[in-house]
Amino acid sequence: MFGQILKFFASPDSLKKAGVLSMNRRNHDFIMKYNQRQYYPMVDDKLLTKCLAEKAGVPCAGLIGSIHCQHDVKNLETMIRGVEGGFVIKPGHGSGGRGILVIRDHSEGRFVKNDGSVLSSREVYGVVTDILSGLYSLGGQVDYALIEQCIHFSDVFRDYSFQGIPDVRVIVFRGYPVMAMIRLATRQSDGRANLHQGAVGVGLSLKDGRPCMAVQSGEPVTVHPDTGARLSELRVPFWKEHLELAARCADMIKLGYFGADIVIDKERGPLLLELNARPGLAIQIANHAGLAARLERIEALPEHVHADAVERVAFAREIFGS
Repeated sequence: MFGQILKFFASPDSLKKAGVLSMNRRNHDFIMKYNQRQYYPMVDDKLLTKCLAEKAGVPCAGLIGSIHCQHDVKNLETMIRGVEGGFVIKPGHGSGGRGILVIRDHSEGRFVKNDGSVLSSREVYGVVTDILSGLYSLGGQVDYALIEQCIHFSDVFRDYSFQGIPDVRVIVFRGYPVMAMIRLATRQSDGRANLHQGAVGVGLSLKDGRPCMAVQSGEPVTVHPDTGARLSELRVPFWKEHLELAARCADMIKLGYFGADIVIDKERGPLLLELNARPGLAIQIANHAGLAARLERIEALPEHVHADAVERVAFAREIFGS
């Protein structure tokens, strides 16, 4: 099967005919055209994104606090005192999941990670110091550390992920969801839901969230490499809510083209994890479908032809729901 895919996507002409969006065209025709640089901080700055989301009523993880200078690192333990259920430390301007530390439990200077290993206060402070230095930030700029409440992830994907947390990536253009996939952590990806590190990407039908195809490192797969779960049986609950949450983000950040990453909380349902102004193109491989034709279809629509996110999602599910 993969040989047929390679043959199908062998040359620039066949890529274009298949509607595959190239990086150059994505950058020139969609990112540069529809994403004004002055609005990039709305997605690149995670604290600003969170503030905008809370103001717009878009559900997201609770904010505990932030650390902006080395002098305040020592205040971390005071900040998390009384916090139950763990917390997450992440770079304010990070990308690709780098520099994120998830602590599931803590007491008296002992911090327990998701994998059960224990860190000391000094080691956790070291992570924060690395974040502040810009080690994980976009362009190496001086950064701040964001401390969030842990999301209580639903067990619905328990058999489809290795240690890490699956998230749904939705590409949104002019407020319409145009393509989606779910990213599943593996042993190879070290428990992170990043495709370039070896996570599994499962393309999802916009109509009902059912799997279209699954890939790992560019190769088609039918089962999760670590759990053995059949990927064709994966189901994403609250599918309509996922798409509407992603579409609503377009109304709060003023960007025309972006990716929304969404996770499912056990009690609150779908929550916004983060936004990306430069979403990757591997989602096309996971869906075995090109983005170009879908983007062109949305680009041809008149302004405000659909009144709100609910109408935009209904339209997208109807025309891209195969």
